[in-house]
Amino acid sequence: MTEPAAPAAPASSELWAALPGAAALVDRAGRALQGNAAFEALQTESPDWAWLSREARQALLAHWAQAADGETRLELASASGDRWYLCHSRWEGALGGHLSQWTDITALKQAGLQALEQVAQFRLLADHVPALIALYQAGTHRCLYANEAYAQAFGLTAQSILGRRFSEIIGEQAADLVRPVVEAVERSGKPGFYERQLQGPDGRKRWVEAHVIPHLDAAGVVQAAFVQLVDITRHREAEAAVRDSELRLQKFMQASAEGIVFHVDGLVSDANPALCALLGYELDELRGRSTLDFVALEEVGKVRQLMLAGAELRYESRLIHRSGEAIHVELIVRSLSSEGGQQRMAIVRDIRDRVAAQQRIQHLAHHDSLTQLLNRAAFMEHLGPQMERARQRGHQLALLFIDLDNFKRVNDSLGHLEGDKVLFTVAERIRNCLRSSDLVARFGGDEFVVLLNDVHQQDDVMVVLMALLSVVEVPVRADGRDLSVTPSIGVAMFPRDGESAEELIQHADTAMYLAKSRGRASYQFFEHQMASQAYADLVLEAELAEALTHDQFRLHYQPQVHARDGHLVGAEALLRWQHPQRGLLSPDAFIEVAERHRLMVPLGEWVMREAVRQSKLWHESGLAPVPIAVNLSSMQFRLDRFADTVREVLAEAGVPGSWLELELTERMLVDDLEDTPRTLAALRALGLSISVDDFGTGYTALAHLTELPLDKLKIDQGFVAKLPQDSGAMAITRAIVRMAKDLGLSVSAEGVRKEQQRALLAEWGCDALQGDLVGSSMSAAQFEAWLRRAPRPLPPLASD
Repeated sequence: MTEPAAPAAPASSELWAALPGAAALVDRAGRALQGNAAFEALQTESPDWAWLSREARQALLAHWAQAADGETRLELASASGDRWYLCHSRWEGALGGHLSQWTDITALKQAGLQALEQVAQFRLLADHVPALIALYQAGTHRCLYANEAYAQAFGLTAQSILGRRFSEIIGEQAADLVRPVVEAVERSGKPGFYERQLQGPDGRKRWVEAHVIPHLDAAGVVQAAFVQLVDITRHREAEAAVRDSELRLQKFMQASAEGIVFHVDGLVSDANPALCALLGYELDELRGRSTLDFVALEEVGKVRQLMLAGAELRYESRLIHRSGEAIHVELIVRSLSSEGGQQRMAIVRDIRDRVAAQQRIQHLAHHDSLTQLLNRAAFMEHLGPQMERARQRGHQLALLFIDLDNFKRVNDSLGHLEGDKVLFTVAERIRNCLRSSDLVARFGGDEFVVLLNDVHQQDDVMVVLMALLSVVEVPVRADGRDLSVTPSIGVAMFPRDGESAEELIQHADTAMYLAKSRGRASYQFFEHQMASQAYADLVLEAELAEALTHDQFRLHYQPQVHARDGHLVGAEALLRWQHPQRGLLSPDAFIEVAERHRLMVPLGEWVMREAVRQSKLWHESGLAPVPIAVNLSSMQFRLDRFADTVREVLAEAGVPGSWLELELTERMLVDDLEDTPRTLAALRALGLSISVDDFGTGYTALAHLTELPLDKLKIDQGFVAKLPQDSGAMAITRAIVRMAKDLGLSVSAEGVRKEQQRALLAEWGCDALQGDLVGSSMSAAQFEAWLRRAPRPLPPLASD
């Protein structure tokens, strides 16, 4: 390696001073051989190149270590990092060093960095805006720039897309479609616009909106064109959805069974066929008219207020058909925004059937379903206000409680369907007897209640009572036959007989029960002593129920003997109540209450079971092998399964039916001539004897005696007591005995107290008798002791 030439003489100071910026001659070792004032200032401030950064110093020293021809340009940073220098360095062999010149390019560098940052920001922005952006060169149509989204839309990258022709990127077919727009932009220098569909790499088609913006030079010549593609798929899909929605709405309107109407500012703009049919108009007749024209007059004010409020709501109203008919409708109102502004839509639902059903339900809630009269609850709702009105006006009211006599036998014999026909007919008759201002209700079963308004005196009530008794008693046609039903009516007056609705009804009910106890087809006004009697009955009813569960009832027995030879032929069971406070009570003290409150059914069954039990004991012991007679109540006898109950009682005790005799009154026989023969036949089939008790005091038609399966007639003791003094009693008694014999029935007499009475009865052919002459009623133990003392209670008559 040859040694460098000796350094040349240093340049004059004027030459160094003329050099711009800092300049210096530096040898290969990095020593400054000569420099100008600007260089000296830098070195003085930071010697040994310390004013440059470490990287800049290393780069310069590496360069100076070489004696290479040519010029080198280095950008160097200052030690503080806030200054930049451009160093031009050239080896000057004649001078023996590198002639280096430093120009402060800080401002230029900062501008460049700022430009680079702006470019980076542009790229960042371009890559993230919701648009596809590219720059194409005019003429060649080569891509000069594209953001990531644009490149990816065509399956490329921001680098691989550069330099490609427009047709290569979007395809020849697409390029042919948009080329006219591009060429027009290049010719005119004005922006262009087009829409088209793109199919991305994923195969999904999307709609884009393209804006072509020309880039002009200073002379106005188009150098390039920016292409901006905006994805408008969502908008196109939304538009398609709106069109589909409008189409579906139109189809829905046409197909909907419910009316639909659109109106703007209260004027009809559109309506479907269902609404036109509902109102009876053609669509052209509806358009442009006020919606209030079709609203019922009394509803217009309400509907107008709701329309002005503009709320979305649901409400009921009434529209008017072209014919003038009012139509109950439900309106569901909504607000809609459209290109024409705000409009209202109403779904109009015909609810005439619903309203009718609601009215029907309301009617059923307040009326009896069979008779269509008010029911109990509705009557009570009316009664309170009616009483208050009468109190304020000083008027009287009359409350009538009506119960049909023996109606149960209608249901039992003919069935409930025929029974309902009877009730309906009776209800119509009661209604027709009353004024429009009066109230009538069915309280349940065969009970009816009537409220008479503005009653001036009791005679006014009597007129209605007589009318009711008259019309209700008229035979009712049921099951092809005429049935007679009669009413028992109790009357309570307001304010005399009660201050409250409940009290008035209770008192009328009490009076009705008293009327029923006196016979059919009767009435009774409430009297205040009835209230205390009703309370006493209530107490007695509770005591009777308790007596059944605490074994307080007893049976006493009265002997029945043969009229001529005096031997025992039977015994009649007589009910007694061993009351814990009142002692031994006969039926007269309690039987009426028991029958009125249906306690007679379990009580009568107890009597039968106890009589059968006692009969078995006496038969098995041989002490009194005779049948025991039991009196039946009408309530007990009319039970649907009465014969079955008797069969069960006999089976449980294990005794034959011949050990039991049942006694019925004449009234019980004729109350239900339809079922009575069947029941009697079933009882006789069990081996029982059937007797008619107290014969001669009832209403039995003689023809019925030949139709009914009977065994015995018992002459009432009222006739026997008058023997032999009363000739009328003698004639009647003799006739009863002779008639019974002619009919093949045995005959017995009750209440025989004298031997003369026995002799007469025996002479006439009476078979058996009972009474004080034979023996009074006794407990079972007393009866047994009595028999042991006198096995033949009466001696035979002299003729025997």
